[in-house]
Amino acid sequence: MTTRLTLWRELFSEQPRTLLENTDFTVTAFRYASGVEGMRIANSRGHLVILPWMGQMIWDAEFDGRDLTMRNMFRQPKPAREVVETYGCFAFHSGLLANGCPSPEDNHPLHGEMACASMDDAWLELDGDGLRIGGRYEYVMGFGHHYQAQPEVVLRKDSALFDIKMAVTNLASVAMPLQYMCHMNYAYVPDATFSQNVPDEALTLRESVPAHVKPTEQWLAFNQRILQGEASLDTLNEPHYYDPEIVFFADNLSAYTDKPEFSMTAPDGTTFVTRFASAELNYVTRWILYNGDQQVAAFALPATCRPEGFLAAQNNGTLLYLEPQQTRTFTVTTGIA
Repeated sequence: MTTRLTLWRELFSEQPRTLLENTDFTVTAFRYASGVEGMRIANSRGHLVILPWMGQMIWDAEFDGRDLTMRNMFRQPKPAREVVETYGCFAFHSGLLANGCPSPEDNHPLHGEMACASMDDAWLELDGDGLRIGGRYEYVMGFGHHYQAQPEVVLRKDSALFDIKMAVTNLASVAMPLQYMCHMNYAYVPDATFSQNVPDEALTLRESVPAHVKPTEQWLAFNQRILQGEASLDTLNEPHYYDPEIVFFADNLSAYTDKPEFSMTAPDGTTFVTRFASAELNYVTRWILYNGDQQVAAFALPATCRPEGFLAAQNNGTLLYLEPQQTRTFTVTTGIA
């Protein structure tokens, strides 16, 4: 039996309020001083903080005493239209009409319109050993696109793994473009190592330089050493080279496996993992950045294409299209294995 609790904004106040509590889960609703609503869902292993009304992004993730979220400059989420205005979360939905870093010729916001979308509905569901936060967002634009997005986060009892889901339905009478990335900003762990069930050569260094990247001589030299096979980024042991960001792409994952799995293992043996289906998400980006303000080891960002903007996907044939009334779904499992 599934039990659903419909959420409404009046439930969220500066004084935290317990909405559900049993032997497996505790759910608490609260409001940040910034005015953004937050929901903390906890089990015996840790907790997630989800923003039910702002793109249903996961602001915070902590399990087994480990903070999974990148180091950032934000003490709390800020009301925002673009994700860069509140870039402190663990995970967000990038897309859906366009995603990634726009080129000078693109006209979409960084990582698209869904990341900070104002949700129309939100709910909490209890089903067996799983706890689910879901929501609905209807995007509609006169003389433009019309779709429904339904994100979900599923946490299970006694588990440090959780599912991040997205379903997109085209409500218009014509086809719509679709780009999606599950953008998880994992914390940088010194001396952590990477592994995956695809060949190492499937990961290639990004050689283009987006507008937000300001190269230094040291950074350019390190990139050249990687290209020449004289350096690698299998281990996070040279942070002084990771500013600006170092990015790798893995394309056409279905050529290697139906179920890609990427991992980052800390020196103490703790392993962070991300799993998904290549039939849904056939591309992965690895994003590493280390400076005084932001430290992130996004070891696997599953997506429908590279995060290089709308026009790049259109030009290289990786832009998806949804026919009228068609739905596509995406599921990513992540956390501590």
